[in-house]
Amino acid sequence: MAMEEKEVGFLGLGIMGKAMATNLLRNGFKVTVWNRTLSKCDELVENGASIGETPAAVIKKCKCTIAMLSDPKAALSVVFDKEGVLEQICSGKGYIDMSTVDADTSSKINEAITSRGGHFIEAPVSGSKKPAEDGQLVILAAGEKALYEEAIPAFNVLGKRSFYLGQVGNGAKMKLVVNMIMGSMMNALSEGLALASTSGLDPQNLLDVLDLGAIANPMFKMKGPTMIQNNYSPAFPLKHQQKDMRLALALGDENAVSMPVAAAANEAFKKARSMGLGDLDFSAVFEATKICYFESLVGFQEGQEHGIRGP
Repeated sequence: MAMEEKEVGFLGLGIMGKAMATNLLRNGFKVTVWNRTLSKCDELVENGASIGETPAAVIKKCKCTIAMLSDPKAALSVVFDKEGVLEQICSGKGYIDMSTVDADTSSKINEAITSRGGHFIEAPVSGSKKPAEDGQLVILAAGEKALYEEAIPAFNVLGKRSFYLGQVGNGAKMKLVVNMIMGSMMNALSEGLALASTSGLDPQNLLDVLDLGAIANPMFKMKGPTMIQNNYSPAFPLKHQQKDMRLALALGDENAVSMPVAAAANEAFKKARSMGLGDLDFSAVFEATKICYFESLVGFQEGQEHGIRGP
């Protein structure tokens, strides 16, 4: 199970997984990759990776396998479906799920892996495409401490810091809380940019002011300029952000925590998805904000035409 030989399997080569697997290759790891669309493995194979035809084949070959999948459904499918992880997991093999899922999903995977003698940790990450490419992710691990310690060489390549958070489920919960805050902040920025523009202010001036004040942060600095240019090249797809908001709200329900700000932010992301923006960057929620403003403006103007006045 140890990574002294620097050999690892990797399941899932989306925006994040591809960058992470590439970093492992660049840092001397022998990587065997799998993706549901196998053609996505080609570039990694050209850079020295081996290919596994199925998740089971990767597990059979490697003592430790990392998964980076899109959502709970995909994470469960890779483990439980035919030719999945469970067909080859056994004593001495480790499975590290770095997908963003809910705690229940992570617990189901943990129980299945460990019941067959395997070892498991969840390790979702904070960070998007650029931090993944630069090896600057923040890793939120939980589960078997021994496997966590053995995974440190890989985590040191993938991230700038790793946290061990205790029992399985804690990593998933921490990631959902982080992404819930991030999604709420993105909606606040979108509304601020829309308000500035419609009030006759230069939105770039707003970004400059924010960057010099107490609420300056890397996300506003990075996303703000591209938002006012209507550039939403995906670093973190909006559909995944909305999924995380939904899962965070479910966690709030489970713990009787009122989350009206997050609930409103989730509705904005849902609006953006209904507009066909799900595959764009999550900052494309700005487009939904602008549409909502336009709709309210038209409604106000129509009301005036019928003798209705605002407050």
